[in-house]
Amino acid sequence: MQTEMQLAFAINQFNARYAACLDERDFANWPKLFTHQARYQVQGRENHARNLPLCLIDLESQAMMQDRVYGITQTIYHAPYYTRHIIGHALVTDVTSAECKATTNFCVIRTKPGAAGHGVSEVYAAGRYIDSFDLSGEAPLLTHRLCVLDSENVLNSMIYPI
Repeated sequence: MQTEMQLAFAINQFNARYAACLDERDFANWPKLFTHQARYQVQGRENHARNLPLCLIDLESQAMMQDRVYGITQTIYHAPYYTRHIIGHALVTDVTSAECKATTNFCVIRTKPGAAGHGVSEVYAAGRYIDSFDLSGEAPLLTHRLCVLDSENVLNSMIYPI
C-alpha cells in the first residue's frame, strides 16, 4: 500500500492529467480516466446540500461518457471556447488498499476567441470534485466524480466536461 504522501501525489498527478486532457481538447481520452462502470455527475451546490438528485450532467458509465464525447466532437454546434482548469491539492480520505476518496477544489476559466468573444476570459465554473478512485491498477482511475458547482448559474450551456 502507498504511503499517504505517495497517494496524495498520485491523485494530484491524476488531476493534472485530467485538466490537461480537457484543456487540450483531448476529449477522446477523457473517458479513459474512469473505470468502465464509473459515474460522472455535475450538480449544483444547493441540490447537493439538500440531497436532491437532479444534476446538470449525469453519465452512468464510461460508454455514456464516450457518447458525450461523440456529441461534443461530432454533433453539437456551438461558438468555440477554450477552458483552463485550475485544480487545487486533493484532500485524500478513506484509504484502503483498493480505493480512496478525495475532495479537490477547482475553477474553470473559459475564453471565447475571436471577435464574438473578444478573447475575454471569465470564470465558467468553480466548485469541488468529490471523487472515488480505484487504486487496483498502475495508476488511479475514477469510479465516481461528482462536480459540485458553487455557481448558481452556468454561463450559456455546459458542453465540455468540468
